Amino acid sequence: MIRALWLLLAGAAHALAFAPGPLPAGGLALVQTAALAVLAYAVWRSPIPRRAATAGFWFGLAHFGVGVYWVFISLHVYGQMAVPLAFLGVSAFVVMLALFPALAGGVVRWLVPAGGRGMAERWWFTGAFATVWTAAEWLRGTVFTGFPWLNVGYAHVDGWLAGWAPVLGVYGVAWWAAWSSAVLLGFGVAWRQRLDQRAAWSVALVVPWLVGLGLAQNPWGVQDHGQPLPMRLVQGNVSQSNKFDPDLILGTLDRHAQLAAVRSTEPGFRPEVVILPETAIPLFQDQMPVPLWQPWRDVAGYWGGTVVTGIALHTATADGESRYTNSVIGFDSDVSPFALINGRVPWRYDKAHLVPFGEFVPPGFRWFVDAMVMPMGDFNRGAPRQLPFQLGEQRVAFNICYEDAFGEELLPALHRGADGSEGATILANVSNLGWFGDSWALRQHWQIARMRSIETARPTVRATNTGMTGVIDRHGQVVEMLPPHTTGVLDIAVQGTTGYTPYARWGNVAMLVWLAAGLSLILHRRWQGRWRGAEAA
Repeated sequence: MIRALWLLLAGAAHALAFAPGPLPAGGLALVQTAALAVLAYAVWRSPIPRRAATAGFWFGLAHFGVGVYWVFISLHVYGQMAVPLAFLGVSAFVVMLALFPALAGGVVRWLVPAGGRGMAERWWFTGAFATVWTAAEWLRGTVFTGFPWLNVGYAHVDGWLAGWAPVLGVYGVAWWAAWSSAVLLGFGVAWRQRLDQRAAWSVALVVPWLVGLGLAQNPWGVQDHGQPLPMRLVQGNVSQSNKFDPDLILGTLDRHAQLAAVRSTEPGFRPEVVILPETAIPLFQDQMPVPLWQPWRDVAGYWGGTVVTGIALHTATADGESRYTNSVIGFDSDVSPFALINGRVPWRYDKAHLVPFGEFVPPGFRWFVDAMVMPMGDFNRGAPRQLPFQLGEQRVAFNICYEDAFGEELLPALHRGADGSEGATILANVSNLGWFGDSWALRQHWQIARMRSIETARPTVRATNTGMTGVIDRHGQVVEMLPPHTTGVLDIAVQGTTGYTPYARWGNVAMLVWLAAGLSLILHRRWQGRWRGAEAA
């Protein structure tokens, strides 16, 4: 029981490391490393894989229970699901997520069996812990459409290990983070032993962080592209309980239109593009009559530029079937209201990675979705690569909501398309995190967006309903941000970039090869050790 309590406390502390508040940004990486070291120690001390898996489960239960508590807000407060059913739904989700650290713990102990306490055994354990933990992170971000939230790499956005992200992506950062946690264990075990052993563990801990710091200084051949794009980012701050209320929709539309057209506080500033959040227009486009479209055309005409907004589209396919998409559209004042009503717009992006239960219904779970008040759902998926929006001299690749948690899925937009179209110079995310109230979800998502900029060396702009709305530079640093849960606009010129980091070229391929090679080497040693044991017997 005492062991389980320590693991629960460590898992809860671990969950605090993925966004500033209450912990300071500069301490997140250290807290994450130290908290995961507690699990590494528990796995090391476990005599059998089952005990190690149990340790991983207790750690994961607290880690995800604290880290994604905000799912309850979406189910109960805004989805109007009964408290018992919402609690059971969140509990089942957390238990499912906790199975991944449980799997990691059990596999590590199986790969490096208990019994050996020598220096070599501890080094093998360290490598196995880093490799298996990262493989479990990748599985969690991939299977059943994936949920990569709270990948340990995101705790290091402001840390020195972030320098590995342009090379190996967030999973590479995760590997070095898990390595560092296991090295802390080895250092602690070696503390009373020979000086050379303590020195070896110290070097193993410090060198990856120093190399990461050095890698962060490398520009990777990425350069500024064209003239900065003057843009306005709109944060409407519409309560989720009001957003889709039929009696309040006209007020929501009017609020966003007024924010889009308000005079800038920056002298002489004129945005070439105005970007509004996901479903800023909370209707399908063909539910909007001509008079409701006119103010948006007026905004585009007033600025002489482009309005980009999130909206759900209902269009017809070539065979006459209806197609529903969660989309971003861009248009200027030359587009007629009738073209807008029919979904014929110059720029369009359809969300490709849909949210289970919120945007599509997994087989067998219709009953669960029916227990919620869900205004829009069952969308069709967009294509894996869609054309960036050509805005001024920049090419902006949009993604919607938590699509930017899947870094590898953003990479095709950076590269030249099969049709010869150029890749994106700016990443843009439009989100509505109003579903999660005033919770950590907003700040956690902001950290994820910062990691995407570090990986790709592209600036990121975000227009959200309730936060976080702002601009992140190519190094992942915050340029400017609106306070969350406030109504306002951010006027800023954003400089796009071209060129490719190693991660932008390879994606996760290099890291997956690294994991496969590491697992193969450790498995070879595991079976070789068993064979020698059989011979000795």
